[in-house]
Amino acid sequence: MINILDKQIADKIAAGEVIERPVSIIKELIENSIDAGADSIAVEIKKGGKSYIRVTDNGCGISEEDVEKAFMRHATSKISSVSDLDSIGTLGFRGEALASVAAVTRTELLTKRKEDKVGTRLIIHGGEIISHQAVGCPDGTTLIITDLFYNTPARQKFMKSDSAESSMIIELVSQLALAYTDIAFRLINNENVLFATAGDGNRLNDISRVFPNIDTNNLVLVKYKDNGMTLEGYISTPALSRTGRNGQIFFVNGRIVNSKVIERGVSSGYKERLFEGRYPITFLFLDVNSSELDVNIHPNKRAVRFDDEKVIEDFIAAAVKNALGTKEAVVRAANIFRDASVFDSNSSMVKEPAGSSKTFQQNEQIDFKNITSTSFSDDEDIPHIKKVLQFEPIETPPQDEFLEDETEIQNFKENIEIPAPAIRPFDFDSLTVTGVIFNTYITAVDDDNFYLFDQHAAHERVFYEKLVGEYDREEKITQPILLPILIDVPASLEAYEERWLTPLREMGFVVENFGQGSYRISEIPTFMSLSEAEDFVKDFVDNIDGKQDLRNTVVIDKLIMKSCKSAVKAHDHLKAEEINALMNELKACINPFSCPHGRPTFIKLSNYEIERLFKRA
Repeated sequence: MINILDKQIADKIAAGEVIERPVSIIKELIENSIDAGADSIAVEIKKGGKSYIRVTDNGCGISEEDVEKAFMRHATSKISSVSDLDSIGTLGFRGEALASVAAVTRTELLTKRKEDKVGTRLIIHGGEIISHQAVGCPDGTTLIITDLFYNTPARQKFMKSDSAESSMIIELVSQLALAYTDIAFRLINNENVLFATAGDGNRLNDISRVFPNIDTNNLVLVKYKDNGMTLEGYISTPALSRTGRNGQIFFVNGRIVNSKVIERGVSSGYKERLFEGRYPITFLFLDVNSSELDVNIHPNKRAVRFDDEKVIEDFIAAAVKNALGTKEAVVRAANIFRDASVFDSNSSMVKEPAGSSKTFQQNEQIDFKNITSTSFSDDEDIPHIKKVLQFEPIETPPQDEFLEDETEIQNFKENIEIPAPAIRPFDFDSLTVTGVIFNTYITAVDDDNFYLFDQHAAHERVFYEKLVGEYDREEKITQPILLPILIDVPASLEAYEERWLTPLREMGFVVENFGQGSYRISEIPTFMSLSEAEDFVKDFVDNIDGKQDLRNTVVIDKLIMKSCKSAVKAHDHLKAEEINALMNELKACINPFSCPHGRPTFIKLSNYEIERLFKRA
């Protein structure tokens, strides 16, 4: 027997797809505030948002006749036809959020448009309207959410501790604050203000406020445009990296996203600038034509699909490479000498209390993207989270229950402003070589900095790029094998045959279709053994997606080894003309900043840092 579910049950089931935990509610409400044109948004939570959530904005508000309609399922002002899905320009559009929130909470709405004399107050419990009345309130909208999942107790047991739920909310609001720098955000946790941004458009300033442990001197400005796409934000210099990708924050058209495409683009841009297994910190904001983007994949709207992923990946890689080629991206000596605590005013090292078992060193920044991974016990309270963020509690002044004084946001504005750095390409021609120390390091200066060049690393880079160029230009020599290698290719890859077969053939493999998804390899490159070739091809097919750089890793390893052996060594005496020749050859390299292993070819020490060493500044 088939039953038609009544509205109450259906709403609770549908709400489960949208509202997973408190952070889901806050995400939906903040996105609504942004879509409403707010330039001030305040978020307050208690007990990890499980007992109390309040989101207040100064946006356009909701008309009295639309208030109840806003809480109906699939009610939205963002789209009106199927064609609108092809060019979504707002964060919200599904018309599910408010209905889902109201279905599993006690909800109170206060809203007023600027043109209205009075506002509207609506109270809904478990999807049922309790009260609808006129009320005095400021322009904008306030939503107060209490008792999450009070009518679905089975869902409550799946929520984490108060501190863990709070951490997820802190992460979300922090990210949104950095994305929308023209909006003043304030986050209040258990009556303590965790942070407040000024809404003045200074993203670097906001990074320092929201993530005070990050050394902004190790962030490089990204500003790149091409083919109607724009990428802005900040990435870390090679001196600042992590062991995972949890320091990478991506936005596409103002929307927080998880994107393997952008991840690959970033990795490609940092190629040979970081050691294997290291990942940069990124705050990247990509804008593309909305018609070339699909965001209607999952209710959480974090998943996106690009029309041409390869174009996006290459664009990201080019933008990152461009930023890393600037003067500001050169590795600073201050990072090397961090342990000396000379430059501790901007230190990115997180100092733990005495007796702490966990130590954060340079290149191991606090996990701001995945704070929930921090171990919290159920009885730990929010002060621990404030310690993680290194914020002292700020007393919240008494306020009207619903009115947020917009001027209060400015009270939290820092007196010290961090100017946005300029994008200045590194100019080798501005350097003056001054000598050599220890027969290993070439010294040079410009108007502002002192540089140390590692002669071995520099020569290794020069040799490597020469060898790569020779390999790319020369005809690949193959060797026949007695027993052909047979590989099976998934049906999904057969349609992209040329995209993966061509690179293999360019490497020196002789490959032919053997029928029914099988391919026969009869000849392999001369520089590979049979076992190397077999392992490489199998790994190649298992990991290929038709979109990544397909250069033969075996070749690369061999070229790196050869360049390392051929390069001048530490303590090798170089004549003046040899030094000049090396510097000119390094200047001509595609990537003069690191050796093939990922070590820097040179570091810089600014005039200011030198003066501090001598207590002159």
